[in-house]
Amino acid sequence: MKTISVELGERSYPIHIGQDLLQRPELITGHVRGRQVMVVSNETIAPLYLDSVQQLFSDFDQASVILPDGEQYKTLDTLNLIFDALLEKRFNRNCTLVALGGGVVGDITGFAAASYQRGVGFLQIPTTLLAQVDSSVGGKTGVNHPLGKNMIGAFYQPGCVLIDTNTLDTLDDRQLAAGLAEVIKYGLIRDAGFFDWLEAHIDALKGRDKTALGHAIERSCTIKAEIVAADERESGQRALLNLGHTFGHAIETGTGYGNWLHGEAVATGMLMAADLSARHRWLSQTDVNRIEALLQHAGLPTRAPDEMDEARFMDLMAVDKKVIDGGLRLVLLNAIGEALVSGDFNPALLSETLGAAT
Repeated sequence: MKTISVELGERSYPIHIGQDLLQRPELITGHVRGRQVMVVSNETIAPLYLDSVQQLFSDFDQASVILPDGEQYKTLDTLNLIFDALLEKRFNRNCTLVALGGGVVGDITGFAAASYQRGVGFLQIPTTLLAQVDSSVGGKTGVNHPLGKNMIGAFYQPGCVLIDTNTLDTLDDRQLAAGLAEVIKYGLIRDAGFFDWLEAHIDALKGRDKTALGHAIERSCTIKAEIVAADERESGQRALLNLGHTFGHAIETGTGYGNWLHGEAVATGMLMAADLSARHRWLSQTDVNRIEALLQHAGLPTRAPDEMDEARFMDLMAVDKKVIDGGLRLVLLNAIGEALVSGDFNPALLSETLGAAT
């Protein structure tokens, strides 16, 4: 087992990574607030792991709520299912919510924890690769709006993240590939050596080699923990974690939530960001080709869906969270391993990138 700490002063918390951690209650029960535990999961994950997680908290008064599965259910209506359960079971302000599932479950549960009685305990047990390396760490919580992804939410850190890599055994290949997109992102924004390692080990990762997956998860979480500790509320360098996300969120919103997985949309968005960087002569075409090859080898899409054209992209990107005072900011690349946030890009070159991707 490896343990990484997200250093946020009094709100610091551990990320435990390893096999068979769902059999180790001592890793997580010390982070429970109060005696009441509500486990939130979905229809896909609950039959697989809910019993094991409830065993972790066998010494507590507990209940569960099972949500429908899918990005299309990341809504205020679904959030209310959690509030309904908490109120019906008379959970008090000293309770703890446990998110068991992927990024949708984690984001909704975290937002519920931030909001219920103005803030209750929150723990993460992510079961998808994408959630393990990205959404479970850092405290971004929320739901989608029909006009924009993740536009309603709060920063709310968990008390602990428990990553049992055995849960990846039940993850389908498409979801695994979607998670690899976020893993690749960390190499692109911060660690060229890690990107090199991913090129050499992508087959092992796709083949679910436990050693390779463990290293990829640990390195990804370490990078994210460092960035979050330095910039919790995204006033500076944390924005680098959004590489590909402005383009990707437009794809998710434009195609209807759930039709493209988040990681699939981010993969295409990262290649679009690389293409735009190369058009500014900040990034070499050789590096663009390397990025495209790795994404394709991981089983990820690299072209925007047919229903997205330049006008649709621009319309949806205009309501992205990274727009400040009417100006669009994009995360671009100077090199593999070196990202920057820029509002100083050439609109004509952006138009070329959008045209080439659609």
